[in-house]
Amino acid sequence: RVDLWNASNLKFGDEFLGELRLPLKFLRQSSSYEAWYFLQPRDNGNKSLKPDDLGSLRLNVVYTEDHVFSSDYYSPLRDILLKSADVEPVSASAAHILGEVCREKQEAAIPLVRLFLHYGRIVPFISAIASAEVKRTQDPNTIFRGNSLTSKCIDETMKLAGMHYLQVTLKPIIDEICQVHKPCEIDPVKLKDGENLENNRENLRQYVDRIFTVITKSGVSCPTVMCDIFFSLRESAAKRFQGDLDVRYTAVSSFIFLRFFAPAILSPNLFQLTPHHPDPQTSRTLTLISKTIQTLGSLSKSKSANFKESYMATFYDYFNEQKYADAVKNFLDLISSSGRRDHKSIEQPILLKEGFMIKRAQGRKRFGMKNFKKRWFRLTNHEFTYQKSKGDHPLCSIPIENILAVERLEEESFKMKNMFQVIQPERRVLYIQANNCVEAKDWIDILTKVSQCNKKRLTVYHPSAYLNGHWLCCKATADNTPGCTPCTGGLPANIQLDIDGDRETERIYSLFNLYMPKLEKMQEACGSKSVYDGPEEEEYSTFIIDDPKETYKTLKLIIEGVGTLEQEHAQYKRDKFKKTKYGSQEHPIGDKSFQTYIRQQSEISAHSI
Repeated sequence: RVDLWNASNLKFGDEFLGELRLPLKFLRQSSSYEAWYFLQPRDNGNKSLKPDDLGSLRLNVVYTEDHVFSSDYYSPLRDILLKSADVEPVSASAAHILGEVCREKQEAAIPLVRLFLHYGRIVPFISAIASAEVKRTQDPNTIFRGNSLTSKCIDETMKLAGMHYLQVTLKPIIDEICQVHKPCEIDPVKLKDGENLENNRENLRQYVDRIFTVITKSGVSCPTVMCDIFFSLRESAAKRFQGDLDVRYTAVSSFIFLRFFAPAILSPNLFQLTPHHPDPQTSRTLTLISKTIQTLGSLSKSKSANFKESYMATFYDYFNEQKYADAVKNFLDLISSSGRRDHKSIEQPILLKEGFMIKRAQGRKRFGMKNFKKRWFRLTNHEFTYQKSKGDHPLCSIPIENILAVERLEEESFKMKNMFQVIQPERRVLYIQANNCVEAKDWIDILTKVSQCNKKRLTVYHPSAYLNGHWLCCKATADNTPGCTPCTGGLPANIQLDIDGDRETERIYSLFNLYMPKLEKMQEACGSKSVYDGPEEEEYSTFIIDDPKETYKTLKLIIEGVGTLEQEHAQYKRDKFKKTKYGSQEHPIGDKSFQTYIRQQSEISAHSI
């Protein structure tokens, strides 16, 4: 008998990992014996453990194993999936069909989002399915409220791309709430002895105020991929419900507040903000904060009426000021404004920031004073302009796509503090002085944010100015000398994700294979719709089929692609079965799952023969 133990410093002693028993006849056969064994539970012999002493533990374990081929095997299926955003109508695309046949939309959303993120196709795909969903929505108040493929895909994208954003925004204050344990209970019925209702309200109000401020000031840190998705949601909603001016905000807030920030505050452990589920008191505090933040972000007209609890309605009166609604709208404007100029956009330019600053003349003329003048600066998601005074005609306009870098300027250049530079094509540079260091940082952050998708962004710049025939920083004499310092990365626009595209395609194949009967039923539904225009049969009414002919064509390609992969898997298993030796590392002696596998394979072989 061979026992395997793990040395442990715990007071309970070493940890038993498993044992195996070898019949001695194997060892007598030759001088050396080599085989892999599967560890077995301890054979207690005559000892009996009292189960009463140990208690009981109920586990539900899910184990998923993916057998992934090399990339070329998946080309046909992957290609039809990645073309989903370009299929007209999108309901006839392979990705949309996967959402239709899966029992839960979440099942389809997880591998689809990961696949599209990996190949850089997530924004066009979500824009297409969101636009189709908005067209089917009748009431602007219910926009994106259901558990549709669109909402599940956006949820999944925010979870993957927005994890770092949550860490930098919420983690410091969530950590403080978990550690300090300030009493924040505002329900008079639940007050503990010695607690004061007014003090608790004030504690909670301060927490809500701080979290609200960090969220609404965090627009510049929002990942680009999320901003681009919010931009397309805003566009679709504004186009569909042109009479409702608030829908462009609620379409975005229903995701960023309702399905991103509020759940992360409520259950920080699910978003990797805390290692464990918070204790009951902290959990209650986070619930109250989450409810208030969710309502603040929803921008609904009668907010106090949103609460069924009278104590929440009373508490919310603190926040019934216009400044909170304005802060939410400014935040939503920033995260849903895309630097990519869309000429088909029906939206008016969104004002992101404005104010007086001092600028140095850009020197269009070869000679003449390059003096400093106070100007009113204005930034929208389309252009950066300045004029003499607020409301005047712009003296200069820089399109966002012409902003190649925004960087600080060293004080030595003009012996002036709080200066930064906006670098444009043909080495033209606009030097600006902000009123203070906070304002300078705000302008740099927001200008970087709106221009970070520009294709020609610079990688190097000059941290000082070009004066008296040379650059002060590197002393180069030619004014067109490339920069001498790497540009600051600006913001973590997109966090690189570790995604295996082939594995995600394999998962999608497995789902299609699992729901093959539904794919075939959908084919029948397409045929039925093509030839019969009357009331739908009940079993077909669950599918969204806008164009039966296109949908049928896609279904045919999916079924062919899945069939081919299924044959490859079967062949691989047969080959592996023939080559694998019992007692090898792949299939150790005592592995019951392998014995079941042998039985299945012999049945398949007999059946095929």
